[in-house]
Amino acid sequence: MKFLLLLAIVLLLVWLWRSGRRANSSADQPDRPASPPGPQEMVRCAHCGVHLPHGDAVVGRVGLYCSPEHRQLAEP
Repeated sequence: MKFLLLLAIVLLLVWLWRSGRRANSSADQPDRPASPPGPQEMVRCAHCGVHLPHGDAVVGRVGLYCSPEHRQLAEP
């Protein structure tokens, strides 16, 4: 009888230990991975004509450019 009681206590401790580990590991990780950003409008460089996302474009007086160097070359 003592053996069955000891076995039940050991099984209960193992079960509690494993359920505690699962709860901690799920709390450390976010629920969902971050989603990638949505599509951006593509614009054309006013100097060389290359297409690039609007967020990466350099704004000038005449238009949008792919780099500050092209903006300086196109705008005096």
